[in-house]
Amino acid sequence: MAKDKNPRSKGKILAGIRQNVFVLGIVSFLQDVSSDSIYPILPIFLSVVLGVSKTFIGLIEGIAESTASILKVFSGWLSDRTKKRKAIVVGGYSLSTLGKPLLALTTAGWHVLLIRFLDRLGKGIRTSPRDALIADSCSDDRRGTAFGLHRAMDTAGAVVGPLLAFWLLSILKDNYRALFLLASIPAVLAVIVLMIFVREKKPDCPEAETPNLSLKSLDRRFKFFILIAMLFTLGNSSDAFLLLRTQSLGVATELVPLTWLVFNVTSTMMSIPGGRLSDIIGRKRVITIGFFIYALTYFGFAFATERWHAWALFAFYGLYYGINEGVMKAMVADIVPSEKRGTAYGIFNTAIGITAFPASLILGLLWQFAGPQLAFSFGATLALAASALLFFLK
Repeated sequence: MAKDKNPRSKGKILAGIRQNVFVLGIVSFLQDVSSDSIYPILPIFLSVVLGVSKTFIGLIEGIAESTASILKVFSGWLSDRTKKRKAIVVGGYSLSTLGKPLLALTTAGWHVLLIRFLDRLGKGIRTSPRDALIADSCSDDRRGTAFGLHRAMDTAGAVVGPLLAFWLLSILKDNYRALFLLASIPAVLAVIVLMIFVREKKPDCPEAETPNLSLKSLDRRFKFFILIAMLFTLGNSSDAFLLLRTQSLGVATELVPLTWLVFNVTSTMMSIPGGRLSDIIGRKRVITIGFFIYALTYFGFAFATERWHAWALFAFYGLYYGINEGVMKAMVADIVPSEKRGTAYGIFNTAIGITAFPASLILGLLWQFAGPQLAFSFGATLALAASALLFFLK
């Protein structure tokens, strides 16, 4: 085991990973178990029980995701300014948790819109300070492993959640309101665990000037990395298109969720090895490998012709996601000093969130007017372009 060079590592409990990182992973796991038990069922509840139109369902999700993207930059900056990350993280998780049991009381589509807004408001508030807290809580040579562990536990929740929903609905006889109440329990536990076991980290430079809410105060390398991430994201459309492509290849509708399970299981298995590999050979190399795997996956979806292709491609997609998601966040921490990380993660998360909207719009238009081959090849090509630009990041 590599020796931990950072004195902040006192109290490490797992492969050099400090308690904060491990506990935040448990919190994300519990929150995702709750969310992914509810939200795959929510569109059906809206349509079948509340009689909401598909257009309004799309409006709900659009407003919810936009809210989360915009708020991430402000909450990250605020955590740098106040030098109090934990309180903001607790507030964000608490807001998300508050809305879940309220779903059981909804009688109209606008009720769900308000609750989804509240949920994404909480996500937007917590994400950037949480990422900064993870980065602050580990040594430089364990950062990739730390983010990999967090990503693995988060994705594991996305595996358990749908399975829990399937089991509960079979017992509850499709009583969606009872499901919403029971699925809220892990979210409540997540907030309790967060409040009791996560410790606030003192800043490395307590007298450091608070960064402005802009790119001007941040390193040139960070700005270039943001551009690379946005270029890649422009070709990284909503995963809903992958599921639609799977169905178009002849995979039975009832089996489509299982292809998504393959993705989540693979991603969970690869998150820690991918993060650890980046600690050993460097972030840039691992991110480049991930971009190449993504490009191969999207080229595969472009030209797939058999049902089994979809299953294999979702495994490859999970491989990309597992090794890249946490490593890109570790890369941000490598570039940006501790006192500016909240702001940096806010800008990073917001930039990716904003770029994801035109990415899905572009792929949808290309698919509709030119076919899936060109649509998915476009995403693959941008991934290759982003990997090429990584060579110029010094």
